[in-house]
Amino acid sequence: MKRIVEPEVMDTVEAAEAYDAMGHGEVDKAFVDRVIALGASTGHFLDVGTGPAQIPILLAQSCPDIHITAIDLSEEMLKIAKRHVADAELTDRITLERVDAKVLPYPDNTFDGLISNSIVHHIHDAMKALQEMGRIVRPKGLVLIRDLIRPETPADAQAFVDRYAANDTPQQQKLYYDSFLAAFTITEVNEMLTQMDIPGAVVVQSTDRHWSIERAVP
Repeated sequence: MKRIVEPEVMDTVEAAEAYDAMGHGEVDKAFVDRVIALGASTGHFLDVGTGPAQIPILLAQSCPDIHITAIDLSEEMLKIAKRHVADAELTDRITLERVDAKVLPYPDNTFDGLISNSIVHHIHDAMKALQEMGRIVRPKGLVLIRDLIRPETPADAQAFVDRYAANDTPQQQKLYYDSFLAAFTITEVNEMLTQMDIPGAVVVQSTDRHWSIERAVP
């Protein structure tokens, strides 16, 4: 099945609110648990495609010595993220910025850690964004980039929706289905990793439906 791109930005109130209302808690916790297992403890991290900012909130709550710059291209997502960060009383440790992942406005080797969850499939020129992520993280910095795996057929994609989003609204189910069709295969991600400047990083299948690019703290 060929990749079918979807809009890069959830730029409507309805789409942003629908995404925020989906049950991401278990997936977000598993992501943060993996960040910690890779050695996260202190420093300045960049979260690319933060969405409603639940992952940086969980990470900040788990690691009091980490500060996070959390970026997204969607103004509507950032409005929701701002509300969540304020409710969590973490405005002093989480900075929200509207930034295009394909053109990161940060110097080389800026961040101690680079994290990104479920944003790569949204980006039409994903290779450009991945190269930018590799550029701004320090040579021995932690890396965890995770996203969905594109299934072999539309029927396989629908089966994942039926399994993991059965209780969601039709709009939420369509968002999830479209994301699978826009995602990359593990083979494609391995090919892209060869063009990223992240020595020591590896591609793994982290769940039945997710791949990850990982690099632990030495």
